[in-house]
Amino acid sequence: MDAFNSAAENMTWVQGIQAVTLFVEDLEAARQFYREVFLLPVMYEDGNSAVFEFGGTLINLLRITQADELIAPARIAQPDSGSRLVFTIEVPDVDILCGELATRGVVLLNGPINRPWGVRTASFRDPGGHIWEIAQRI
Repeated sequence: MDAFNSAAENMTWVQGIQAVTLFVEDLEAARQFYREVFLLPVMYEDGNSAVFEFGGTLINLLRITQADELIAPARIAQPDSGSRLVFTIEVPDVDILCGELATRGVVLLNGPINRPWGVRTASFRDPGGHIWEIAQRI
């Protein structure tokens, strides 16, 4: 057994997700959306990215033209290829927040709806096509 496997038995190396990078075609529209919808300040920005802090996780909006450097040789998916993930934020009241989001111009994809696993959810899409879900335990 090597040292890595021995250490892995005693503790996990996964301590949480530090950052998620989302590729966006229109950085300005995405930045504005995140500021207005999530009511968060920009933590860091330059000509190619804008970073927001969601609790202990950073969401980095990155111009899609800069994405290849991070993921090559993997390919960059186009926004109309379909979704492959959903970000979920727990909230105290989905219905109230849906009303507030509507005043900020957010169009829901679905919900509010009670799910069989004991949560009430609603989902919406950001300008880059990423799906966000708000969820409330019932």
